[in-house]
Amino acid sequence: MAPPKHPVKINVDLGEGYGNFTCGPDEELIRLGLIDHANVASGFHAGDPLIMQQTVKLCKQYNIAVGAHPGLPDIHGFGRGEIEMSSEDMTAMTRCQVGALTAFLDAEGLSLHHVKLHGVLYGMMYRDEDVCRAVYSGAR
Repeated sequence: MAPPKHPVKINVDLGEGYGNFTCGPDEELIRLGLIDHANVASGFHAGDPLIMQQTVKLCKQYNIAVGAHPGLPDIHGFGRGEIEMSSEDMTAMTRCQVGALTAFLDAEGLSLHHVKLHGVLYGMMYRDEDVCRAVYSGAR
């Protein structure tokens, strides 16, 4: 079989714990050296400031491109339950999460690589143009 024309990039969700709760073996996965891009939970569905900071530092150490992973404010449902919000709230919620992660990236001399929405949020964007515009505005 011929090798792929374009190298495959591995993208992983990281930092999805909260406080003392961990959601996966993030550090072990990072240290394997197989991840190209990380979606770092940005504090509303999972993640907290310390976890975000530690995850960004580890990604820097292993040269992993970092993206924000914003979700709905639904810690108990892990961002998987729809929440009706105004466009203004949706924009502010997204901007808050992307901005928070960007601040940790700036502190490490890194740039935001991408934004990958979490859970039900990307489905809501697909179905509702107002949600799509609000989230897009907040992510810019």
